[in-house]
Amino acid sequence: MLADISHGRSQALLKQRNMLAVLVLTLIGLMMVIIMMFVSRDREVILQPVLSRPLTISSAGVTAEYLEMVTRDTATIALNRSPEALEYWMTQVLKVVHPSAYGKVKAALVKIVTEQKDSDVSQAFSMTGMTVDPKQMTSEVTGTLTTFVGKKVISSAKKTFRFRWSYSGLTLSLIEFGELVPVTNEEVP
Repeated sequence: MLADISHGRSQALLKQRNMLAVLVLTLIGLMMVIIMMFVSRDREVILQPVLSRPLTISSAGVTAEYLEMVTRDTATIALNRSPEALEYWMTQVLKVVHPSAYGKVKAALVKIVTEQKDSDVSQAFSMTGMTVDPKQMTSEVTGTLTTFVGKKVISSAKKTFRFRWSYSGLTLSLIEFGELVPVTNEEVP
């Protein structure tokens, strides 16, 4: 009789243990699913309104509005310079450059700073248009680039500049930029 009671108690304890094990495994699986949802979920940051509407950025990709805003500010910084502010100009441009392109861009900027440091040459860019392509991570700005020596205008021409970007996490960084030179009929073989 004691053996039957003991066997019945053992079976009840085994049943409880098995149910507890299933419950623990279910909870572990649920926790893993929740962790995976949070890890793979796109992150969004709401930026203070700089435009007439709120702006968000997401780890899923860059929006055309955000790319346009960053291009506008970067073009303004990169294409307007004066000899009095060359060091500041170079520092501000380098802040948006991707680490992989930092050395190349810095070398080009140092060359400009060295050439123009003790001169009266400055330039101003008046933007007249912009196109952005978030899929290709490029943007182009068009406008009038005016070069001055002192207060005298020595050149003024309509030019287009292309910016190539890298977007990783929530960081948009400049890879390269330069003037787009139109192809003329004389250059085509």
